[in-house]
Amino acid sequence: MTGEPLKSVRCLIVIPCLNEARHIGPLVQRLAGALEELDAMLVVADGGSTDSTREIVRDIAALRDDIALLDNPRRIQSAAVNLAVATFGDQYDYLIRIDAHGDYPEDYCQILVDEATATGADSVVVAMETVGIGAFQKATAYAQNSKLGNGGARHRVGAKSHWADHGHHALMRIAAFRAVGGYDEEFSHNEDAELDFRLNKAGYRIWMTDRTNMIYYPRSSAGPLFRQYFAYGRGRARNLLKHRAMPSLRQMIPLSVAPVAAGALLAVVNWAAVLPFGFWAAACLGYGVWMAVGRRNPYGPLAAVSAMIMHFAWSAGFWRELLSPRRRSASSFAQAQVTP
Repeated sequence: MTGEPLKSVRCLIVIPCLNEARHIGPLVQRLAGALEELDAMLVVADGGSTDSTREIVRDIAALRDDIALLDNPRRIQSAAVNLAVATFGDQYDYLIRIDAHGDYPEDYCQILVDEATATGADSVVVAMETVGIGAFQKATAYAQNSKLGNGGARHRVGAKSHWADHGHHALMRIAAFRAVGGYDEEFSHNEDAELDFRLNKAGYRIWMTDRTNMIYYPRSSAGPLFRQYFAYGRGRARNLLKHRAMPSLRQMIPLSVAPVAAGALLAVVNWAAVLPFGFWAAACLGYGVWMAVGRRNPYGPLAAVSAMIMHFAWSAGFWRELLSPRRRSASSFAQAQVTP
């Protein structure tokens, strides 16, 4: 689809952000083509940035009437998108969600619209490719792009276009988004998978396209990476508790890591208690060595360390949420997770 048919499709492009001064200007510029070719508005929903993010967006918006800055008092991404749809959604057919800490092809939004109109999908999702710059970030990117780090998730490794249950959120029909209640704002992480669960249950269709994807830049040090995956684990546990679902086999394996690590402490009583932990660590490090030797990837061993941090943090977060005798209120949970 090209030309006037694209221009007739009304799209609300939303960028939730918090302290993204380094990325927000170039990202908005990259999306300028979509604003020209689609009947679109771009909304930056800011969660109270303390750097120059807001000033950058205001300067850009002052020159155009199709870009707006929206205050997001609840700070988290789920609330940002809900607020943008509540404020502007009546005027548009599709919602396109853009992550401020990512990169996109210049025709990203146009391809999403083309896929939605061609397939009749209620949601179009994409694969996510992780890219790093510094040594730790590159290693983490390699881990997240590998089966060691993503467990074979199809929205991580990419796949041929197909109908899917879940993927990295890109485009959604606003009518479908509203019909299932939008994002659950109790979720600061894993809100996309939770919403996809409700979309599938309500009979809406999700299409994963192989015609485009997004690039994500992972955390650049161990501490933020641990906190991020701890929050992911908590979000996944909330999702399963809310819908009374069981973890998939792909999730069951890393889920065992925290109990195995805790069990290793019993080695002071019986040395055999350390064997499960040793097997997991050896498997991860062995995969890293294989990456270094078999794939000639110098970051292989460090990628294994990143994967181990992700596994342990995700598992610890999951069990923390599952076993908490008194889970905090939704607002306190969300506020605790906004720190990158």
